Amino acid sequence: MSGCLSKRCCTFIRSNFVNSRWFPRPIVVQHSTRSDVVEVPNLGGVGLDRSRTKYNLKEILPFSAFLTDSFGREHNYLRISLTEKCNLRCQYCMPAEGVPLSPKSHLLSTDEITEISRLFVGQGVNKIRLTGGEPLVRPDILKIVDNLAKLDGIENIAMTTNGIALARKLPALKEAGLSQLNISLDTLNPAKFEFITRRKGWSHVMGAIDKAIELNYTPLKINCVVMRGLNEDEVEDFVQLTQTRPIDVRFIEYMPFDGNKWNDKKLVPMKEMLKKIEMRWPTLERIGDLPNDTSKAYKVPGFKGTIGFIASMSQPFCGTCNRLRLTADGNLKVCLFGNSEVSLRDILRSGATEEELLTVIGAAVGRKKKQHAGMLKLAKMKNRPMILIGKYYIEVVTMYYTENILLMKRKLSFLKYCENVPSVKKNNYMMMKVGARFSHKVGGMFSYATYSIINGDCARAFSTGQGGDADVCLTHVDQHGKAKMVDISGKNITERVATASGRVWLGGKAFDLLKENKLSKGDVLTVSEVAGILAAKNTSNLIPLCHNIPLSKISVTLKLDEDTKSVMVEATAKTTGLTGVEMEALVAVSVASLTVYDMCKAVTHDITIADIKLTHKSGGKSDFNQ
Repeated sequence: MSGCLSKRCCTFIRSNFVNSRWFPRPIVVQHSTRSDVVEVPNLGGVGLDRSRTKYNLKEILPFSAFLTDSFGREHNYLRISLTEKCNLRCQYCMPAEGVPLSPKSHLLSTDEITEISRLFVGQGVNKIRLTGGEPLVRPDILKIVDNLAKLDGIENIAMTTNGIALARKLPALKEAGLSQLNISLDTLNPAKFEFITRRKGWSHVMGAIDKAIELNYTPLKINCVVMRGLNEDEVEDFVQLTQTRPIDVRFIEYMPFDGNKWNDKKLVPMKEMLKKIEMRWPTLERIGDLPNDTSKAYKVPGFKGTIGFIASMSQPFCGTCNRLRLTADGNLKVCLFGNSEVSLRDILRSGATEEELLTVIGAAVGRKKKQHAGMLKLAKMKNRPMILIGKYYIEVVTMYYTENILLMKRKLSFLKYCENVPSVKKNNYMMMKVGARFSHKVGGMFSYATYSIINGDCARAFSTGQGGDADVCLTHVDQHGKAKMVDISGKNITERVATASGRVWLGGKAFDLLKENKLSKGDVLTVSEVAGILAAKNTSNLIPLCHNIPLSKISVTLKLDEDTKSVMVEATAKTTGLTGVEMEALVAVSVASLTVYDMCKAVTHDITIADIKLTHKSGGKSDFNQ
């Protein structure tokens, strides 16, 4: 074989090593006494030290494909919001009237947080940050920290807190495994603190900072959101704080979220703050940043601490972003400023397997944009208040995996008959098993393809006939005109491939909203891709007389056609078996197109689905190309 393992194979090894279900040949991987160590007798030209036979998995496997986006960014940092509640009401974070909170049953439980975190850590996440709301208002915070610290592969458990209740809880949190702290503090003036946060508590925060230093949280990071007309006059005071304290004060540019009444006049850009500081301390020096750092670091010579700038508005750092966010109600958010989310909570509670969850995660990460829209556009976009990052404005993709699988069926006219077929399970969600996802850009159109590599799981077959032109017949009808399933046992086993295509005409308004990913129901392309794959894998449940055979590949691709304001849909199915897969490809295109319609119909009902057809078939008795 070549001198390297494929990314998909290595990801599969990473996620299945403990169970040792499958490994790509000819490399032989043997168990050792540790679950994260492999013995590799011969790696050929992989480039490792041949004198060694034991390697940690992280040394020989590339980063998980599920957590790598289409721009090559590897996401090894997960931020988890533990609660929507907070004991402060900071003006830049929460509307003055507060926010409606989710019922407790909608929030992730301790076990669910642990289980989802374990999944991410197993794919290469090595840092988890706990946020809120205010994470310390959650009564099970110690248990959560303890559970996460025990995950094999985790290197850093961090927390961002307002510090109000931190001092008395910190010793126990440190004992449980909390390794890094960020404390939010926007003013050194107690009266101004009460104005900004709409609550008292400045002395508690300062006490928490002293306690953290006492417990050797070094460097302790202090997050300061700078707003013009409010606290920009205190920038130098915060720098002075680093003279005697080993802290890292990070000045954060004011960012837009729903309810915080953001405008560019309140923004104090990094260059302005830096200029003011350099006038006071001309010897201020730039120091090195760590990979993926959001903060640009500086230090006044002789001071114990450092300062930094998080310039997400004036100098975005999207190109090195390695962060994913999990909201308190279980939504995965791939960008802080994005309005696309997917509910891992609903999928997990539906009984999904790890592979199914990873597929959803991979599809979401793969759709992550190169960068956010820019501060002026962000100010006009719908994005929930910062305290609720992930809750309201998106109809998450999960509905299409679970509840709406039946709605998807009803849209296919022939499914009324299928409801009486015993093999159709009440919860068809468990039929979903999809693998690695790849995204790419083709020409002037966006192309998003999702692949499924399955061995021996669910699928079906379609019989195309058993004679030449002189022997044409309806093979699914017997001599008495009654429906029958074709006997395929006498056919040859060959590799069979089929491709189908279709088009959805949206019109200008719906097309533009889809292109900008601003439709109220969320990420149309990703949802439609996965819906098409789900449908293809359930074809034998949807088309009563189709056989159930293994599929080796399903791909669904959606391309935006700017000229015609339409979405072109293409699906390819492949199997090695007794009969062809035309119906898988056709059903995938049909349901993907219907999903596009469903998610765009709130804008207009003047949508046309047309030209659904088979374009290629090979591997059977006769080939077909159009």
